[in-house]
Amino acid sequence: MNSVTVNNLKQYVDQEVELKGWLYNRRGSGKLLFLQFRDGTGVVQVVVSKKEVPENVFEDAKRIGIESSVIIRGKVSKDDRSTLGVEIHGSDLQIIQEVHDYPIQITEDVPNIDKLLDMRHLWVRSKRPHAILKVRSEVVQAIRDFYYERGFVLYDAPVFTPASCEGASTLFEVPYFDQKGYLTQSGQLYGETGAMAFNKVVVFGPTFRAEKSKTRRHLTEFWMVEPEVAFLELDGIMDLAEEQIQYVVGRALERCKNELAELERDTTILEQVSKPFPRVHYEEAQKVLVQLKDKFAKSDDPEKQKLAENILKNGLGDDLGAADETALGMHYKQCICIHHYPR
Repeated sequence: MNSVTVNNLKQYVDQEVELKGWLYNRRGSGKLLFLQFRDGTGVVQVVVSKKEVPENVFEDAKRIGIESSVIIRGKVSKDDRSTLGVEIHGSDLQIIQEVHDYPIQITEDVPNIDKLLDMRHLWVRSKRPHAILKVRSEVVQAIRDFYYERGFVLYDAPVFTPASCEGASTLFEVPYFDQKGYLTQSGQLYGETGAMAFNKVVVFGPTFRAEKSKTRRHLTEFWMVEPEVAFLELDGIMDLAEEQIQYVVGRALERCKNELAELERDTTILEQVSKPFPRVHYEEAQKVLVQLKDKFAKSDDPEKQKLAENILKNGLGDDLGAADETALGMHYKQCICIHHYPR
C-alpha cells in the first residue's frame, strides 16, 4: 500500500490508504477514539472503533502520547462536517516512536510565550506558527518566480562583507581571521555591479542591522528583496515595485486561504493591493500630513488625537515616521508610492 498525504485525501474517498505522521490530539474513550493526525500537509480525524480493529491496535491508539510518530491505515470516508471534507476510519496503527509527557501543549499559542519561545523547535508544530511559515514559504517562492519570469538573474551577495552599506552605527562586527568583517546590511553594492554585467539582477537574502529596537518595524535579521536594473528610470522603478507587491500578495491570497484563516487575518486590506497605487510627490504628501495632523487633533477619537501628536514629529522636509505612514495609509486607504524625497 502506497503512502498518501493528508492534503490529497479527497482523491481517495472509499479507498484504503496509509498515512505517516504524528498524533496531534486525541479525544474519546470507551469503545470509540477520535485521533487528530497530522503529517505536515494538514490535519485529519481518524476514527478508531474498538469493534473494528484488533485489541492491541485499539490499546495502542488509546495509550500513545501527543506527537508520537505513527503509521495509520484505514479507509477514507466523505465527511461534510470536516474542513477537509473527509475522515479516516482506522483499521491499523503502527508506532514508530512513542512519546509521553510532551513538554508543551501542542494547541497552545500565547498563554506562556517565554516557554514557547524557549521550545521554538517544538512550537513550530502548532497551528499558528505552522501557518505563518507556510505563508512565508509561499511568499518567498512568489518573489523568486516574479523575477525569474521577467528575466532577472539571481545575484547572491555574501553575508560577510568588508564595509558598511547603510551606516556604521548599525553594523554587526565579526572577527574574520586577522581582519574585521561585518554581517551584511544590504546586497545593494553587489547588485549594482551585477546590473552592469547582466542588465537585470535581483539580490534576495538575509540582511542584518544592529538596531536595539523591539518594534515590529526594526528587526536585527530579515530577508530583503533588492532588484537592480540598468537604465531604468523612476517611473519604471515604481512600476516594478507595484507589480511585485501585487503579484506576491495576490499569490498569497490565492494559495494560503486556509493559513490566513487560521491566523484570523483580515484580508480586506491585502485585497486592496490589486488596485493601481497612487503616486504621490513628497511635497504633496507633506501637505496632506499637515492637514491630517490638524484634522486628527480636533477629532473626538482618542487614537487619532494620539496619532496627531506624532505626525511630522521631526518637522517638514525630514524622513517619514511610523505615524506619518499610518496617517497616509488611513487617508489613501491603499498602497501608495511617494517619490522625489529630498536628497
